[in-house]
Amino acid sequence: MNTITFEELKPRMDSGEQVNLLDVREDHERADYNIGGAHIPLGKVQMMQLDDIEDWKDKEVIVYCRSGNRSVVAAMFMEQIGFKNVVNLVGGMLNWKEKEEQQHG
Repeated sequence: MNTITFEELKPRMDSGEQVNLLDVREDHERADYNIGGAHIPLGKVQMMQLDDIEDWKDKEVIVYCRSGNRSVVAAMFMEQIGFKNVVNLVGGMLNWKEKEEQQHG
């Protein structure tokens, strides 16, 4: 499984690049803080309720969660069912928020 860091992804997003983000956290976590993208909690991913992102199967999909653990599970599962280019965001939203705050000092 491929991984991507804040330092690699943030400039791509800031430049306006269209990235396929998948948030696998629960609703309340997403309400607290998110960077966008599709939202399918891990339980639904594991039940293969992926209709919203079916057209992403051959594209890069960057999966994220709170700390990077659930997104690893989701990414491995998605690879097993035919997604070709699943990438895990290292450190999840905890790391993202911390790095973003460091940038804005």
